[in-house]
Amino acid sequence: MNGCDYRQANPWWRAIRQIAGTRPVAWLSARLLHYIDNAVFRVTRGRNTFTAAVSGLPVIMLTTTGARTGQARTLPIVGLPAGDRIVVIASNYGQRHNPGWYYNLLANPRATVVADGATTEVEARVLRGDEREQWFRRGIEIYPGWIQYRRRAAHRHIPVIMLVPRASADI
Repeated sequence: MNGCDYRQANPWWRAIRQIAGTRPVAWLSARLLHYIDNAVFRVTRGRNTFTAAVSGLPVIMLTTTGARTGQARTLPIVGLPAGDRIVVIASNYGQRHNPGWYYNLLANPRATVVADGATTEVEARVLRGDEREQWFRRGIEIYPGWIQYRRRAAHRHIPVIMLVPRASADI
């Protein structure tokens, strides 16, 4: 999966990752970025997203089942590689509420992930305690914008979710 620690990223990627966490850019990203990422994902036949190309962040395409509608919903999300698993952080750009995909995973933990062109069926598990803190810290090592998101969303607990391949989840 694409992506590297902030300290190892080139100067362009570090600058983009810093700017992306600011309030105005996060506000704009929350409203537009998924449309741009989806378009680039289609044009590149599943090989890339705009976010991954300009920031070097490891972006996955996560398909959940709508909690209320039951319809498939696909969004680009930063996914932290964890061996055969992927960790996602429901920061929602530091906005007031958790993102819709988080509630979708709570209602139906089975989802699909496309990463590096490979599709994997996964089961979501919300992390708690030390495990959650460990992965949140790891996320900040890759994308420091989560520090600003956490500050702006201090009124809520930002969920951290482990996406486990279904074959592994059944064991």
